[in-house]
Amino acid sequence: MFIKRMRLVVTLIGLIWLQCAYSNIQRDTIPVVRKVKDVLIYKDTMYHNAFPSIIKQPDGELLVAFRRAPDRKVFGESITSHVDPNSYLVAVRSRDGEHWSPEPELIYAHPFGGSQDPCLLQLRDGSILCASYGWAFLRPEGMSNLKQPYFEAGGAIFLGGYLLRSTDGAKTWQGPIYPPHIEPEINYNAMGKPLPAYNRGALYEGKDGRIFWVVAASDANKPNKKTSNYLLISEDKGLTWKYSSVVATDSQASFNETSVYETPKGDIVAFLRTANMDDQACIARSTDGGKSFGNWEKMGFQGHPLQAMRLPDNRVLLVYGYRHKPYGIRARILNPECTDYATAPEIILREDGGGTDLGYPWSVQLDTNHVLVVYYYNINNGPRHIAGTLLEIPSK
Repeated sequence: MFIKRMRLVVTLIGLIWLQCAYSNIQRDTIPVVRKVKDVLIYKDTMYHNAFPSIIKQPDGELLVAFRRAPDRKVFGESITSHVDPNSYLVAVRSRDGEHWSPEPELIYAHPFGGSQDPCLLQLRDGSILCASYGWAFLRPEGMSNLKQPYFEAGGAIFLGGYLLRSTDGAKTWQGPIYPPHIEPEINYNAMGKPLPAYNRGALYEGKDGRIFWVVAASDANKPNKKTSNYLLISEDKGLTWKYSSVVATDSQASFNETSVYETPKGDIVAFLRTANMDDQACIARSTDGGKSFGNWEKMGFQGHPLQAMRLPDNRVLLVYGYRHKPYGIRARILNPECTDYATAPEIILREDGGGTDLGYPWSVQLDTNHVLVVYYYNINNGPRHIAGTLLEIPSK
């Protein structure tokens, strides 16, 4: 009996030791992230507000840009499309991330149609880039005269991409700057010209001053139905762009809304949104400065699109929308070289969304320990609005 009791004691001690060891491992590997609060940035029931991006300017002011278009219910229509002739690029400002200017200011209204997805990039010289793309709404006569092939969605013809530039803290904007047409793209725009490069996703200014931009292009064998990703590089702060390399392509899957990031080591990492792949997030990496990319890989989780931001300790906050029940916003913290994506724990920022029409998160560092993640959202399938989540992320 005594021996049996001793064996039981030893077994219990062993289990306790294993539990403590496991707890220590968990504390070392799971990032300490505390959700402080959710923030309402902009909401107006007359409008469908979506696709935000955020920057922190050199003077500390925060700027959130987003696409604002009429909620078609105000016209008695049942559906609001993401393509609209009155879709404009607008912005709101804040000093603390919690209190925002009540009325948006206009960034740009495209003269030939609606604009989408303003993607902001704060450059080290103080200037700001904003990448977008547009859609033209043609009358029947114009539609019949279109040069083929072309990309149509929601009754509109795709215009391709453009960029804007500000040198005075987003008070005024110059442009549009039209990027080049890239050879893989087969479509023409509404004017019958080769489509300028485009995409929705974060651009990145590398440590050598080059700006990286992963763009999309329709594949020749499946026009309008499948896209692949390619890298453009600017060496003059976004004024001109040159084609660099293929980022990701596949015979079946599509790659489109992609964000790019440069690691401390100098690798260029592309975080890829996919289609025809069960919403799997994917990654591609260049180790030669963008001259070429290795094979793309699945990251092991669902979500789109993704955006990466370097934390003060060089870890990477990766945020993404989650359009599966429960709908919401999620994140992971990766190591500095973004190699542990398959094992990095998932962090749920929100899971109270009212449907799939939400997401597109974008983050910014507020101070050493606080981050604001912005996104568009809906509750109970209500008005689409711009919201944010304030996080506390202590340095490791």
